[in-house]
Amino acid sequence: MRLKVLVVDDEPLARDGLKLLLSRQSGVESVSEARNGREAIAIIRERPPDLVLLDVQMPRMNGFAVVQAIGPERMPAVIFVTAHDQYAIRAFEFAALDYLLKPVTEERFALAFRRALSRIRLQPPGETARQVGTMLDAVARPPRRLARFAVRSGERTIFVPVDDIDHIEAFQNYVRLHLGETTHLLHVPMNTIEAVLDPDRFLRIHRSHIVNVQRVAELWSIAHGQYVIELTSGQRLQSGRTYGERIRRALSNPF
Repeated sequence: MRLKVLVVDDEPLARDGLKLLLSRQSGVESVSEARNGREAIAIIRERPPDLVLLDVQMPRMNGFAVVQAIGPERMPAVIFVTAHDQYAIRAFEFAALDYLLKPVTEERFALAFRRALSRIRLQPPGETARQVGTMLDAVARPPRRLARFAVRSGERTIFVPVDDIDHIEAFQNYVRLHLGETTHLLHVPMNTIEAVLDPDRFLRIHRSHIVNVQRVAELWSIAHGQYVIELTSGQRLQSGRTYGERIRRALSNPF
């Protein structure tokens, strides 16, 4: 099976880079391009491609608006291309849609293309529409982010602003909030805490650790994709092996 692919990006160099990566894939029949959201909508409606490589951050009409205009039922298979947008990335992951982070590497592109080819071949009818609809719902209704924790201490309740927290540590059936030399215990699972924190401000680096990114002072790369992270408090934490990609994404420069 060979695919007709549409590349959508407002930057000529970005389009050229994606077309170059596509030229190295044997499963490509043809490549067309659109310079903006309006052009993309016209092409998809008139000459529907099999696969769309869709930039998220475009002026006037972004990638989400393109999908909304086409509608989930008529939208071809899509791979989103995005810069460091944690909110968009969470929506893609929630809907199990593939995405590429700029700058796009050849290895990651080849993996995403193979996945798209497999989905187009094997995915049941209507599954793409369901995934795209789920993504649009997630974008339209962003989750509420917690501004402070309410911590019980005897008969008192102490309110702890999330911005004051250095890091959060899993502790048996609790989590421990670290604020300098002060700690507080909450009887809440780690996954529940992670879900209500702003992903642009808090980063899970290990199954037992979430850090406030504003408190990260230094970062050391060690073996097997792991890192040692030093906080402004001087405390050092080691990341888990499966968290390397999200750490690089969150703590590197957005260009």
